[in-house]
Amino acid sequence: MNNNSLKLRNKIAREAASLLYSGSEKEYKQAKQKAAETFKCKFLPTNLEVAMELDKIAEEKEGPARIQRLIQMRKQALKTMNALKAYNPVLIGSVWRGTIHHESDIDIRVYHDEPKAILKALKDAYKIVRTELATVTEKGQKKTSFHAHLESSTQEQIEIIVRSPEELNRKEKCEIYGDEITGLNLKQLERVLKENPTERFLPV
Repeated sequence: MNNNSLKLRNKIAREAASLLYSGSEKEYKQAKQKAAETFKCKFLPTNLEVAMELDKIAEEKEGPARIQRLIQMRKQALKTMNALKAYNPVLIGSVWRGTIHHESDIDIRVYHDEPKAILKALKDAYKIVRTELATVTEKGQKKTSFHAHLESSTQEQIEIIVRSPEELNRKEKCEIYGDEITGLNLKQLERVLKENPTERFLPV
């Protein structure tokens, strides 16, 4: 790729990241396509390239407050995971990665066959904003998971994804960073908050 093409690719990645940061677009694919149209170009940057630009924009606009919010969100995640410790909670998403921005929420995955039990464990301490069933197709197979959207007493938005216990040890590739989604379990998150509360988890 020549220098001009590389510069154009970087511009498209930056524009796509700006669309995601502003909330104009919610999904990487649509953001990249819209950015490419803006520059009248057909090739698209990778999700990783867009994610790196999104991280830069968040750092530029939010500064030191971003780091403090990350710590607070991880502390809130720990509190929520303690309430769900019986269901093997795992912190995933941008709070796990350490790449939050102003619209980030806390994503926690749990494993149980009965979503009502999860809601019962949370209803006294959290406002349940809404619940939904989400279906995705993986390798030709449809998989359905239960999602509960919560709000904490400090107005943090939390999404609980309920998966079948059979999926507990299933490996999953990240569509954005290309690595394995390992996340942090309860003990690992406790260690991070104690030893390095702003630690980032990104591909080398």
